[in-house]
Amino acid sequence: MSRELEELAMRVVEEARRQGAQEAECVIQYGREFSATVRMGEIEALKEADSRNLGVRVFLGRRAASAYSNDLGWPALEATVSAALAMARAASEDPHAGLPEQEEQGDLNTALKDGLRIYFPGTAQLEPEAGIELARACERAALETDDRIRNSEGASFEAGESHRILANSRNFLGDWSQSVCSLSAAPIAEQDGCMQRDFWYTLSHQRAGLEPAEMVGHTAAQRALRRLGARKPATARVPVLFDPLTARSLLEHIFQAAQGDAIYRGASFLAGKLGEKIAAPEITLVDDARLPCGYGSRPFDAEGVASRRTIVIENGILRRYLHNCYSARKLGQTTTGNAARGLAGTPGIAPSNLFLLPGKRTPAAMLADVRQGLLVTELIGFGYNPVTGDYSRGACGLWIENGELAYPVEEITIAGNLKDMLQQIVEIGSDLEFRGAIASPTLRVEGMTVAGG
Repeated sequence: MSRELEELAMRVVEEARRQGAQEAECVIQYGREFSATVRMGEIEALKEADSRNLGVRVFLGRRAASAYSNDLGWPALEATVSAALAMARAASEDPHAGLPEQEEQGDLNTALKDGLRIYFPGTAQLEPEAGIELARACERAALETDDRIRNSEGASFEAGESHRILANSRNFLGDWSQSVCSLSAAPIAEQDGCMQRDFWYTLSHQRAGLEPAEMVGHTAAQRALRRLGARKPATARVPVLFDPLTARSLLEHIFQAAQGDAIYRGASFLAGKLGEKIAAPEITLVDDARLPCGYGSRPFDAEGVASRRTIVIENGILRRYLHNCYSARKLGQTTTGNAARGLAGTPGIAPSNLFLLPGKRTPAAMLADVRQGLLVTELIGFGYNPVTGDYSRGACGLWIENGELAYPVEEITIAGNLKDMLQQIVEIGSDLEFRGAIASPTLRVEGMTVAGG
């Protein structure tokens, strides 16, 4: 199918040129997905689907527009190209619009694509009963962990594979594929009339790489059990440790402030800060689209720009903003290969594999140094302002007393300003592990306000 669709993508580009476009690009996405969700052993949802879609973007000078179709018959695609051109004629000129330069386009040699190790054929091809049984085994393990695990929000198995083909009028033609599967459980613990829930999951590019279902269920149950008896601590200003699942949300906030479109709009506290110290010297933040087995890895971005490794923050110094072609031209810089797009619309900006380089000490060793503080295990709400850096989130976690986990806490708010928080990260753990495209080790931030009872 790949060769047939590659030829179709090139034909669409040629058709756009025939109808009057000076430049054009075509993207085709196709794939397969399967998911099974069970609750208390019964099937709640089951889905299996295949999809094929095509999008085209055209340029009339510096006027651009796009359209898409899920009908890949040629009459429908001719009409899609015509619709995109009609919209382009009505669009305004934008001096920064356009395709990437040829020298920026991706390296598509086979060694690179194979070296990424992100696609394993057959990942999404399995009998439905096999996926259902994985979910059931995961939930069953959670329920059997302890008598206090009495209910469940369910367990899910998901698998999918996606394929992308990109062609443009600057002689670029490339394709890449990715497979991914996951298994998760969300049990509910009950004691003395109070209930608590938590979750755990495993993720891999192939089913053989998933953690055993029993391990996932047991871990999810243990996380729910440790939340029983949660209370509100007194309001205090204390060190806060973010575990890897919550620490990665801080990286998402940094990305929001470091992406090029936020910079040229002046909607970021990092605008004008290139080359300046904006974080503690322990902080080195990397965006690496060539990371083997990475969940954000790819040979080229959504504009066909070659993938690369970009150091965003190095030893606390802001080195780069993250760009697509448009934001790079707007700011007089070069693209970092971070374009992202669906089938229609102008490309946006997204991270690839965004992560902090790990430190040397384990989370247990970091915890032992805290006389009184908070380990955050869940964040609630979206209280972050990328313009000012103001940060306020609801949270749950575990209170620390004299270097040990003392009791669970809930209904609290942690507050600060990301500009200050970046300077106050005094230690990074050794526990970097990728459970998605954004990953962080445990972080210790000094002096945040924890508002409780």
